[in-house]
Amino acid sequence: MNIDQKKIATIHDFYLDFDFMSDRLRSLKEKFPSGLIIPILGSDIKSPGLTKIVDEINQCDYLSEVFVALSATGPSDYEEAQRLSRSFKVPCEVVWCNKPEVITVLEELKIKGLDVTQLSGKGKDVWIAMGIASLDLFAFAVHDADVVSYTKMLPTKLLYPIIEPKLDFFFSKGYYARIDENRKKMFGRIHRLFINPLLEVLQEKLRYSRFLIYLQSFSYPLAGEMALYSDLATHLRVPSDWGLELGLLSEVYRNASYGRICQIDLGFYDHRHKQIEANELMTTAEDSFVTLLRTLTETENIDVSEPFLTSLYVAYRRLAQDKIRQYHADATCNNLCFDRHEEEATVDALSSVIISGGKKYLTNPVKTQLPDWLRTMSAMPDIRERLREEAIET
Repeated sequence: MNIDQKKIATIHDFYLDFDFMSDRLRSLKEKFPSGLIIPILGSDIKSPGLTKIVDEINQCDYLSEVFVALSATGPSDYEEAQRLSRSFKVPCEVVWCNKPEVITVLEELKIKGLDVTQLSGKGKDVWIAMGIASLDLFAFAVHDADVVSYTKMLPTKLLYPIIEPKLDFFFSKGYYARIDENRKKMFGRIHRLFINPLLEVLQEKLRYSRFLIYLQSFSYPLAGEMALYSDLATHLRVPSDWGLELGLLSEVYRNASYGRICQIDLGFYDHRHKQIEANELMTTAEDSFVTLLRTLTETENIDVSEPFLTSLYVAYRRLAQDKIRQYHADATCNNLCFDRHEEEATVDALSSVIISGGKKYLTNPVKTQLPDWLRTMSAMPDIRERLREEAIET
């Protein structure tokens, strides 16, 4: 473990203590109410890991509210989510993000000139939940529902830096070591083998980019665990798709100074792993790449073209293969399982994203971007209240 600091303040876990941090958050609860947003698919509601997550969150009595942002396939998923919510001791609401009545409200927004009805995905679910949560909460954390190694420290670590008045942060981002301690294996493949080398290659091509330096200051930019002020959340344009994490970092870059952003060590971290060939992983990589191109166009005025993408493709493959050699050395010295062929095959698969994602971006560079809540409320002032009324059954 190192104690280095980069552009972004890093809070290391040397002696972080749940009792101290939770007591402090509890004492500030009335003045600075905080909550938690958990996006979840209907197909994942019965996941056995959720029981542990609920048990751990129930020890976080400093939380004012938990919002389960549900993408349901139908009423049965919502009923399951409601049963899950009754297991919480902390107040919990299920936000049915694709409920027909919610879609009706968004159709009204479309009539007023702001169309988000064609957009869908994890980002849109989080966007809806953020809008509702910002009505009553000073700040909230966001994390996924498939964390195998979940503990009560996860939301506590995320929220403490932005609630504690002695500090001055708007936004905190979790980072962790993606090691499966049971199988003794490295994961985090999209970060290790795609985003990390891609950022290095882009920095070489652009010579100097403040935005890329900012992204490279985060130990794990693709982490879905973060916390932020509600006020900041209303200023952010959120990608509706699986580019959510990079998209949020990009928007925070536009709306907050370095000094108001931190990252915090979440320790060893494990969640449900997927095969790289699975559509979700490749989609995450592609959506993240599109978000990265869009932000670089906005901040650095890069010219994305087919020759640019071809050059990036070749340079990425070279550097990603160098990274594999480095990870192989690290795994060997730590007695970790490391399948070099599998890593090389992963790079082969991910490299195709540069071409497919690049063409997708050239076709429609802003297709998946949701408007910020300030603009949304200017079009329909009571939309957050309307969504809360329709998405949450009382």
